[in-house]
Amino acid sequence: MAPMILIRNLHKSFGDNEVLRGVNLTVEEGTTVVILGSSGSGKSVLLKHMIGLLRPDSGSICVDGEDVTSLSPGELNRFRRKFGMVFQASALFDSMTVEDNVAFPLREHREGRSDEEIHRIVAAKLKLVGLERAAKLDPAELSGGMRKRVALARAVARDPKIVLYDEPTTGLDPITTDSVNDMIEDARRKLGVTSVVISHDIGSALRIADQVAVLYEGRIVESSTPEQLRHTTHPHVRAFLQTWFQRS
Repeated sequence: MAPMILIRNLHKSFGDNEVLRGVNLTVEEGTTVVILGSSGSGKSVLLKHMIGLLRPDSGSICVDGEDVTSLSPGELNRFRRKFGMVFQASALFDSMTVEDNVAFPLREHREGRSDEEIHRIVAAKLKLVGLERAAKLDPAELSGGMRKRVALARAVARDPKIVLYDEPTTGLDPITTDSVNDMIEDARRKLGVTSVVISHDIGSALRIADQVAVLYEGRIVESSTPEQLRHTTHPHVRAFLQTWFQRS
């Protein structure tokens, strides 16, 4: 079976700033891959290439059997249906209820769905994340962890194959961080989605990942299981991990 995401020798520069310098990454279907790196390492730039928001200077990106770099703007709109996105700050619409936030992508892309069908889908997705009783609440009434769960319900409303998480635990307290980690694991287990998480949170990566890919100086310098990562011989990765172990 072909990988869900296959990236080979990916290069991207912005002016004189060479951000990606030959990235190679394989993401198998149904797995959770954490792309780990410090701020400014190029994690978000890599993520934007996966969904076709940026085009590489050179290299290839194949997602679910499609060459992303060859797609036209119209084809990209169809292609992005494969993805759901959970943003760092959840990005909920404060003027909408929880129910309306989750329904938003379904109403924007009706695809023949009736209002009744949209209501059923929203109820099912909220139940999936354990928030079926929160449908009528406003985002301001939710905790940080609950906001993340609403964001996930919205991300999977159209049944994507891949869910992308942008720094999902940044700025959260330890209890909420654990809740978000549980959420990511539950989504993979219940929905069978492929999950790609960009993060600098080593603790979360070691807990939720099937594979951890460490991005450093524009390249993936380590791609291994969490257990293998603990025994890495790469000097930067060892220093990165040591900083976390000293704090934990």
